[in-house]
Amino acid sequence: MDIMKTNKIGFIGGGNMATSLMSGLIASGHAPAAIWVSDINAEALVRLAATLGVNTVNSNDGLVEAVDVVVLAVKPQSLKEVALNVADLIRQKQSLVVSIAAGINQCSLAAWLGDETPIVRCMPNTPALVLTGATALHANNYVSAKQRDLAENIMRSVGISLWVGHESELDAVTAVSGSGPAYFFLLMEAMEATAVELGLSAVTARLLVQQTALGAAKIALESPESPEQLRKRVTSPGGTTQQAIQTFEQNGFAALVASALHAAYNRSIEMSKQMENS
Repeated sequence: MDIMKTNKIGFIGGGNMATSLMSGLIASGHAPAAIWVSDINAEALVRLAATLGVNTVNSNDGLVEAVDVVVLAVKPQSLKEVALNVADLIRQKQSLVVSIAAGINQCSLAAWLGDETPIVRCMPNTPALVLTGATALHANNYVSAKQRDLAENIMRSVGISLWVGHESELDAVTAVSGSGPAYFFLLMEAMEATAVELGLSAVTARLLVQQTALGAAKIALESPESPEQLRKRVTSPGGTTQQAIQTFEQNGFAALVASALHAAYNRSIEMSKQMENS
């Protein structure tokens, strides 16, 4: 029997990312009756029960009692209090804990939940909201092979899932894919604005930019060639694309991207330290 479909999964926090994960699990064949969610917002629970058919509970303790794996999907600033309140039950049940809270490292989670708690820390990104996410995962030494598969399958329900060997790599993941959608939106925003300057209507500019971004991503995903090779393939010598690429390069495009990602990386490390010391 499928490991995923025999496990009961609980979400503490019923926000957008948790909702997407629950929707993805259901779409991949996980029974709504095997999914639990708790949230301080009673209206959110009513909505989730009505739209997804999942089990809703007002008590985090009740949720932990009912499930095999606990997904911590609350805001980072609320996580310590939530974790401390359910720690005894999690230790008793030896539950797998999957955290999607940004900036909270495994050291802090283990301090709140218990040193031998099996913990998987995940860094999903916002495209998970439309089931095209990219998630990196790191497991501590108490996570079994079966639990690794379970955590991976939960996150894979909303996109691709990749394991990293060292937790510190999640800071690089944050800089690349966690913050990455905003970089593409920024480029799209600039392209739209310039397209309007060049005489296109705002509606036309937006549709052209959106479809071009989608098409480029689809080619990159489906082609065995690198982005560099793909770029060269569509850049004819002396043509319009070459003129644009040369302008990007002459104005330090690669160095600017590198500087931006390093800034995001350093900020991720800084925020993790702040969370750890709070």
